[in-house]
Amino acid sequence: MIVIGIVLAALPIVIGTTFGNSWVRAVNFALLYTMLALGLNIVVGYAGLLDLGYIAFYAVGAYSYSLLASPHFGLHLPIWLLIPCGALVACIFGVLLGAPTLKLRGDYLAIVTLGFGEIIRLFMNNLDRPINITNGPQGINNVDPIQLAGFSLSKPVDLGFMTLQSTYLYYYLFLLMALGIIVVSIRLQDSRIGRAWVAIREDEIAATAMGINTRNVKLLAFAMGASFGGVSGGLFAGFQGFVSPESFTLMESIMVLSMVVLGGMGHIPGVVLGAVMLSVTPEVLRDVANMLKSSEGRPLVDPENLRMLLFGVAMVAIMLFRPAGLWPSSRRRAELKPATPTIQKQEDSNLQDAEREHD
Repeated sequence: MIVIGIVLAALPIVIGTTFGNSWVRAVNFALLYTMLALGLNIVVGYAGLLDLGYIAFYAVGAYSYSLLASPHFGLHLPIWLLIPCGALVACIFGVLLGAPTLKLRGDYLAIVTLGFGEIIRLFMNNLDRPINITNGPQGINNVDPIQLAGFSLSKPVDLGFMTLQSTYLYYYLFLLMALGIIVVSIRLQDSRIGRAWVAIREDEIAATAMGINTRNVKLLAFAMGASFGGVSGGLFAGFQGFVSPESFTLMESIMVLSMVVLGGMGHIPGVVLGAVMLSVTPEVLRDVANMLKSSEGRPLVDPENLRMLLFGVAMVAIMLFRPAGLWPSSRRRAELKPATPTIQKQEDSNLQDAEREHD
């Protein structure tokens, strides 16, 4: 643990010195995506509720921060009010999404949550008239940077022997927040609530028969996942200094869901691995695409197209060869790959019975 702590503490300094501050900024976004993926992991990985509109809670948290800490309304609240406020508002939106969808599962739930995410984005895009609330497509600019104890993280700190850049300071803050969310996720996973989520994911009818209040447990999953998204959105707004509806598109929702699926649904280390891989890979591909230039100096491949191509190939390969993810939990690995041929035969038999009953 001490070695891991030293590595994490020295990571931004090493990366910034070796590759430049742009890579430290990429690591900061990887930490933001890690927090987002851990929040979605509660909804999808633990409770088994397919949510395709999760990025809406990220947007709610970001806009809550921006409206309360920018010249738009002339408000400049402190950080210890902004982040809880964003989490609370996102939590309320999570309950609003979960309440009418309690009886939905699978494809139907995915369609409803997909529509919810798009509705939130359209609201952000059009709430500039007749009363200008979100400033429409222009977004909100000059958002206050995060300040701790009166010190702004947007300014470098001179320690005498070295200068910590603003991106380094944000890294340490995001790392602490991500570690806090990981601890909460672990505690939830091992709690009665976490086991109730898993029971609902495995068999909702059996969970109800065992006395689990599936309605409240599902709403709690939506609320907890949304709260993590709201916290991430608030940190994003303070870090970026600007928010607009274009930052919260459907593609972002799919990307966060892919991080959970790629890493391993319901397994915290796997989710962290998936989030880091999918958030850092575009930066690597951008450098690769910049090296592939024609004789006239123009890029041969558009970095965005290359990213989407490789992303699609990777997801297809994962579904074919590692359906449980790169780092699945032991329980899920056992479900998809039984330990003995006898158990495999029983699983196949049960599956065939279920298909016959379905037909």
